[in-house]
Amino acid sequence: MFSALRLSATRTFATNAAVDGFNGAIGNTPLIYLKHLSERTGAQIFGKAEFQNPGGSVKDRAALGLIRDAENKGLIKPGGTVVEGTAGNTGIGLAHVCRAKGYKCVIYMPDTQSQEKIDLLRMLGADVRPVPAVAFENPKNYNHQAQEYAEGLSNAIWTDQFDNVANADAHYTSTGPEIWEQTQGQLDGFVCATGTGGTLAGVGKYLKEKSGGKTQIWLADPPGSVLTSYITSGGKLVERSGSSITEGIGQGRITDNLGTFVNELSGAFTVPDEKSIEMVYELLDTEGLYLGASSALNVVAAVELAQRLGKGSRIATILCDGAYRYQSRLFSKKWLVSKGLENAIPEHLKKYSVLE
Repeated sequence: MFSALRLSATRTFATNAAVDGFNGAIGNTPLIYLKHLSERTGAQIFGKAEFQNPGGSVKDRAALGLIRDAENKGLIKPGGTVVEGTAGNTGIGLAHVCRAKGYKCVIYMPDTQSQEKIDLLRMLGADVRPVPAVAFENPKNYNHQAQEYAEGLSNAIWTDQFDNVANADAHYTSTGPEIWEQTQGQLDGFVCATGTGGTLAGVGKYLKEKSGGKTQIWLADPPGSVLTSYITSGGKLVERSGSSITEGIGQGRITDNLGTFVNELSGAFTVPDEKSIEMVYELLDTEGLYLGASSALNVVAAVELAQRLGKGSRIATILCDGAYRYQSRLFSKKWLVSKGLENAIPEHLKKYSVLE
């Protein structure tokens, strides 16, 4: 199975020296071989363990990249304030980085997000401001409120995670090169969902350049997002409708980050919530991985891409974060019933839904 790739039985580290604080610990995450899914498909499927970043998610990379970019441009000075509109994990990453760097942190977020995320942000010292979830076109959208607030302060920045391409650049200079090195440049496909577009655009651009266009880059979408229809229709945006159990992914527009790469994508498809929730439970049962719904969606997508590209193909995706921030929902019998998802979980896996 592994004749073409050297897989280490133990984790190695990118440096023999200690790293410089929280920020120095961001990145250099393991690439995990997903054994059971690989054996089922006849492919080699890998997940980039971004839940092992010190703040617990892939968004640590964007948070650090956005703040470093502002510092390099002289936009913020010591003691300043960082403001963002975020569905959760970027805010958590920013709160951590701000604590490490001595900045104040203000987070505007939709009031649909999990209580675990809101509580954690506040524990990290962030000023959290939940606001009604409305479309981006609405001036009361959480992103616009964040921008307006930042513009009214001195020595403050709005990091603008959706349209500030320093987000994508952070993945082009770190996540992409790590995946390329960890697969020894032998990768047939990469797929992940997108919210800001930073991970997909940055990683996709790097992998496509390094492979000379041989590595296919695909977008996976949750229900309610318009990106699959945009890509498969040749660029026609439709009005966003519907919703998903996933948080922080899916989009109703083409962000500037995604816009840097959207025309280079190999394709896109939508993953139903039923498949995502089943994969949450399957990954726990077969791989011992306790992951959130967006990570599970990415793995479902990696399996589908492996089936499209055929036996022997090598596929990578992003394991965005753990399930700890969503456990009161994902493992609650009552919540599963409220979403009509109780029958999506096979009988032998229902033993993990231990919360009422």
